[in-house]
Amino acid sequence: MNGGRMDCAGCKGRGLCGLSRCPITARFRARVNSRPVSDYMGAAPSVFVGSYGYPAVQGGPLLLADEDRPPAWLARGLTIDDVVDLRASAIAARAPVPRVREAIAEVALSARPVDVEVAFARPVDFDIRFDGVLTPVGRSGPVRDLDVLDNPVVPRAVDRVTSDSDLSASEGLAELYRADVDVYHLANLLSAGVLGRRRRVVPTRWAITAVDDTLGRAQTRELVRYPSVEEVLVFSHTLYGNTIAVLLAPGGWQFEMIERWRAHSLWTHDQDAVTVDGEGKRPSGYSPIAGAYYSARLAVTDHLVSVRRQARALVLRSVTGEYWAPLGTWVVREAALAAMRSPPERYATLAEGAAALDRHYGDGSWREKSSLLPRMRAERTLSDFF
Repeated sequence: MNGGRMDCAGCKGRGLCGLSRCPITARFRARVNSRPVSDYMGAAPSVFVGSYGYPAVQGGPLLLADEDRPPAWLARGLTIDDVVDLRASAIAARAPVPRVREAIAEVALSARPVDVEVAFARPVDFDIRFDGVLTPVGRSGPVRDLDVLDNPVVPRAVDRVTSDSDLSASEGLAELYRADVDVYHLANLLSAGVLGRRRRVVPTRWAITAVDDTLGRAQTRELVRYPSVEEVLVFSHTLYGNTIAVLLAPGGWQFEMIERWRAHSLWTHDQDAVTVDGEGKRPSGYSPIAGAYYSARLAVTDHLVSVRRQARALVLRSVTGEYWAPLGTWVVREAALAAMRSPPERYATLAEGAAALDRHYGDGSWREKSSLLPRMRAERTLSDFF
């Protein structure tokens, strides 16, 4: 806090700081050259549901003449500047959900973009908003008329699960994930309210985190039945100035994440901003690290389930000034997945693994923040005796 105001690391562009003009939003606006639009005809690759006024929320198709899948952006080699330019052109069509619920469902069910025609109640101009979880959307406008112009292409697994009203939403998510439906499609399905026994439209930012959290908890229940990893492993990857480093050590499942926004990076001024969370640190509730915590945890549990092992896991995220625009939780998810898919560094001792984390993090300051590292040092495992 500064003079009663929340700092940028806590606000993350949501307007909570009390300033009349967000300096982060201003940097984003400086790149944009857009004119107001009154209508749109073209692709709707996903849906967007707001959270204001819940449960009486507004939503609609996300209008974007491109893919809305971060893995595809990365496969095309898009830079952070490219993603900023792409998202600046996106429009969130907005209407009371009962008016557009059928259209939202059709877009969410489809495995490929659905063509739509939208007339806005008034011209839509550039008006970006941030919240640290969502990928930014350049414009948002009230819908006067909305028509879906073609039929959705619904994968067989999606059709089966969404047609089963006896299946809970969490069971449906887990079943579809096992059927290789990715988290981005799952978040659309959950947001559109086409899963579960009591079906409700869910704000997009909640749906993104709920999918990561639900799948991660389900995988945790599975992996605790597996034997432990037998050596200390370190994985790492950097994406858009976000370095994710993961240490896996022998022992029963434990998890901790330490996130550092370096001084003079996106949300900080003259000092680092560090946040810590882990399994068992909170009796309940949302992680103080926000959606990044659940995305990183899912990447780790994905890996452990795939190799049929459990481990004590320590994740470090270090963010530099290279990450000049907040692109959403997906950056952490994709960086952590890339880290876990890379060949690990292998170490004989925890001390060597911790030294490797120092190198990836940039220094050893994370050690004084961690409560898992001292526990790992103190708790001897069966492998210590052989």
